[in-house]
Amino acid sequence: MLENKKLPIGIDDFAKIRKDGFYYVDKTELIRELLSNWGEVNLFTRPRRFGKSLNMSMLKYFFETGTDQSLFDGLAVSREPQLCESYLGQYPVISISLKTAHADHYEAARKELASVIGSEALRFRFLLDSEGLNADDKRLYSQLIASDSTNRETFDMSRTVLTGSLKNLSMLLQKHYGKKVIILIDEYDVPLAKANEHGYYREMIGIIRAMFDAALKSNEHLYFAVLTGCLRVSKESIFTGLNNPKMYTLLDAECDEYFGFTDEEVREMLASYGLSEYYETTKEWYDGYQVARTSVYNPWDVINWCNQLLTSPNKIPKSYWANSSGNEELRKFIGRLGDGVTKAQLERLVAGQTVQKKIEEQLTYDSMYDTIENMWSLLFATGYLTQSGIPSGNLVRLTIPNAEVRSIFTEFILNLFEEEVAKDGEAVDAFCRALKTGDVTETERLFTKFMDKTISIRDTAVKKEFKENFYHGVLLGILMFKSGWSVDSNRESGEGYYDIAIEIEDESIGIIIEVKYAENEKFDTACEEAMKQMDDNDYMAELRQDDMQTILKYGIACYKKRCRIVMQKV
Repeated sequence: MLENKKLPIGIDDFAKIRKDGFYYVDKTELIRELLSNWGEVNLFTRPRRFGKSLNMSMLKYFFETGTDQSLFDGLAVSREPQLCESYLGQYPVISISLKTAHADHYEAARKELASVIGSEALRFRFLLDSEGLNADDKRLYSQLIASDSTNRETFDMSRTVLTGSLKNLSMLLQKHYGKKVIILIDEYDVPLAKANEHGYYREMIGIIRAMFDAALKSNEHLYFAVLTGCLRVSKESIFTGLNNPKMYTLLDAECDEYFGFTDEEVREMLASYGLSEYYETTKEWYDGYQVARTSVYNPWDVINWCNQLLTSPNKIPKSYWANSSGNEELRKFIGRLGDGVTKAQLERLVAGQTVQKKIEEQLTYDSMYDTIENMWSLLFATGYLTQSGIPSGNLVRLTIPNAEVRSIFTEFILNLFEEEVAKDGEAVDAFCRALKTGDVTETERLFTKFMDKTISIRDTAVKKEFKENFYHGVLLGILMFKSGWSVDSNRESGEGYYDIAIEIEDESIGIIIEVKYAENEKFDTACEEAMKQMDDNDYMAELRQDDMQTILKYGIACYKKRCRIVMQKV
């Protein structure tokens, strides 16, 4: 077991990982692929948290002049001595990340962009003393590192200086080193996403296009460039006129295994920490992203999950990826239910089935929500959906990749359901009144009526536990609006964990509920199983301890949008 290997949670600096004893999944074969499948400008589009920034850091440390070559000892690329002799530590590198270049208005965002470029330019302060640069060159460099007079931590660049900054910096570095320059731009599209969100997209697209035109299109000082982002922003919008940039999208087979963890890599990581017994759970929750011919796991999830297994007694997998952003794309998509998104489509996806859609890979941020077709493409590009099987042209069979993303979908679906329930207080009161009085017929009728407001769960290979959790969520979505009732879920009582327990204190009434999925429409069998489970584990123990004088025990069996309810008074 590699007990000395720490897990690199949130660390995307290659040198830090290699020097400080963190676990590293070797992706250095990407270097060979880039050099053998040559492209002057290379764009990789992948969902967030898929290792883009770490790979860019790895490329920087490999190519940059003066690098610590020992960082690559024992890695795959070190087994190619001729490649290392020709490229390792041989080129000047400009490496920037635009993930912080955003703000709530254009002028502040432009200054953030200038700060990113200026901070990178400061790494090359030796240019001020370079014998290869003349006085005009040094004045040009000084413009790149000039501080704002009002804030020494920001940089004072005019629009003209900013748009020419990457090209001019590469020119100065070539003069100094006598070699062309490699440019790495990580998260190139974040400023565009934020600009669209805050209403200055046109201004930002103009400055990004001008900067890229200068640095990537007509730059005789450029050796090659690599960019990463979530979306392949339309050529007409940003990559106008570039000479055949190489695009590596989720549908392209080249370099498909270098972003995300392969199955073999995950097996090896789990084994390294003595966690092989959790392989099936890890695969179910975090695998399933199909990139061309290769299935990959979300690296962020796998690393965080391994850390949880090593540090916490709670071994229940959860969604780490969802908590790393606002999930705005999915929120807006689910909000279109009934307006271009049908319940049948969502039901198929949640059930692990597919829907076939036309995928447009060249979106622009200002149009991604314009049509439901664009939104399908957006969910695919950002990782909420993945391909299943082989595409037919731009028609792609889409599916939810794994249990984690399925849980995110259902959370948003249940949130939408709760919004609908909140509008009908009379129905909530009627349902709760029937539940409290033990009126099984009315409880069953009203619960069925509520289920009509949301999607149904299909009888597919998706695990029974997921189906039961969905109906459990529907029931909680109703009960949460009943004032004066104490409602608990998944708490320990007796010898196990009940689904739902309710205490109506002023009437000393307790209600215990177990929800089951009625596979193959076997409602009676599911109800019997629910009642037996409550008895065998004495789920009523807590209600008795809280001095509930009347206890009602409910077994609820659900299938699609139908239910069967049985009740016993204890």
